[in-house]
Amino acid sequence: MSIEHPLCKLVAYATPLALALISQPAFAHAHLKSEVPAAKSVVSAAPSVIKLKFSEGVEPKFSGVSISGPKNVPVKLSQPTVDPQDNSRLLISVQGPMPAGQYRVNWHAVSVDGHKTKGDYSFSLK
Repeated sequence: MSIEHPLCKLVAYATPLALALISQPAFAHAHLKSEVPAAKSVVSAAPSVIKLKFSEGVEPKFSGVSISGPKNVPVKLSQPTVDPQDNSRLLISVQGPMPAGQYRVNWHAVSVDGHKTKGDYSFSLK
């Protein structure tokens, strides 16, 4: 069959598309899947650790979290680490006081494949 044959043309055009779709997971990003305290939750006690679970492993050296509380006062936090059993879970110890009120968590994460994502959410403390 020559390249002019309709089936050859279909294969010639479909192959690159199929390869692009198959290799798509290699270009994934670390998306936030869950958080503790949960988004929009009301908690009765100040958390000692903020836990962020991502869709894939993250690099703690290049990832970060900040929390601001009532009147936009920042909360003192430790440097992020990853859970030793799960590199997709970022752990941040809370080192400062957290009075009752609304809190905003801003995060950015760099996945193990180098892609950066960011976001924010809020929760309240009774």
